[in-house]
Amino acid sequence: MKNKIGFLMIFIYSLMFAQQTTFKFDFGGDRVEKGFIPITSISKFDKKIGYGFMDISGLKSVDNGGNALTGDFITSDKPFYFSVAVPEGNYDIRLNLGDIKGSSETTVRIENRRLMLNDIKTKKGEIVEKTITVHLKDSIIRNQNGEKIGIVKLKPRETKYLHWDNLLTIEFNDKAPKVCSIIIQPNKTAKTIYLTGDSTVVDAQYEPWASWGQMLPYFFVPNEVVIANYAESGETLKAFEDRHRIDKIWNKIKPGDYLFIQFGHNDQKAGNSTKSGYRKRLKEWIQKAKQLEAIPVLVTSMNRRVFDENNKIVNTLDDFPDAMREIAKEEKVDLIDLNALSKTLFEAMGPEAAKKAFVYYPANAYPNQPNALADDTHFNSYGAYELAKYVVKSIVNQNLPLKKYISKNYRNFNPNKPDDVEKFHWPESVFMESLKPDGN
Repeated sequence: MKNKIGFLMIFIYSLMFAQQTTFKFDFGGDRVEKGFIPITSISKFDKKIGYGFMDISGLKSVDNGGNALTGDFITSDKPFYFSVAVPEGNYDIRLNLGDIKGSSETTVRIENRRLMLNDIKTKKGEIVEKTITVHLKDSIIRNQNGEKIGIVKLKPRETKYLHWDNLLTIEFNDKAPKVCSIIIQPNKTAKTIYLTGDSTVVDAQYEPWASWGQMLPYFFVPNEVVIANYAESGETLKAFEDRHRIDKIWNKIKPGDYLFIQFGHNDQKAGNSTKSGYRKRLKEWIQKAKQLEAIPVLVTSMNRRVFDENNKIVNTLDDFPDAMREIAKEEKVDLIDLNALSKTLFEAMGPEAAKKAFVYYPANAYPNQPNALADDTHFNSYGAYELAKYVVKSIVNQNLPLKKYISKNYRNFNPNKPDDVEKFHWPESVFMESLKPDGN
């Protein structure tokens, strides 16, 4: 009889899931808040019902009594991941974090380590409600009627990425993450900032690699703005078109949305010149965005960690940054000069200290890594975080319209005094790989 009831409950929840657009999960023990779906430490992801934990090993259900919703929680001594099958789109996620009989410390990331909440601490007996706004994407290109008209040509390595798997995945991390409940609700009104670019912009899935694009959501007010990162490692402007990544965006972007464009590293490495299509494509993208009543913003590519004998950064990007600056003036669009800002940042650090911002690690620092990592192009989480702050700083200093959506997580940033790397907070995820991303 008990088993029949259990199966009936699962069947009922699967029907609810197929019909609802708002999903409410009560994390903890057997006591469940009315209208919520129960999630316990053994709720492993099941395709049939469309939700659950990626891995249940190490999960603990704790029930302290009291309120059914906030009196119990799920916790673990290692990062844990909760996935939900929902259609692509923008979503608000409300989280109740804390412990009525103890303290907690939680960092929340989405999909491929996209930073949303950082080091949220609660005192004994304190429960906090936090809202994050996230963008979920799939590889299908649809027209305005929702009909399939194409597909993004993913690279083989992208098939393992969490942001193309038709699931919304939430990573709970830190010293004492304690999750009481989750409410997921579609957001139809948020301005969407679409990011295009290469490995220095992409949501990198694996430690120790990171980019400024995956840190950017942390600095924007939820509910009103959402970051949609479509960048991918190794891409040039032409490749972004050839793989239909930009077509995906053209069929989704709405009036008032933003299109951030940062290319140069791979365009240059591919042997292209700014005159062999780079300028033409940039101008075409700008004009197309304007036609769709979206707002294009150009972002110059940051420098590599290459210094001269006077400890000054050497330009290794030919005339690509200058070309983008010129086009911004010609087309009268906003420019975030990350190239110039990164020069200031790296020179302030100096040649040796700048390694702390890049993927420089001794052999065996990560699994299956017999050789030392010494990469002067790609960033670790600290370097990516610093560059994201520079992007935000440029928005604030130029008084761009997006300034009003910058959250209190951003505080004034002095480019000549980078944050202390020893104080940077980043509990590592479980996904690690020493293989270098595409591109250079």
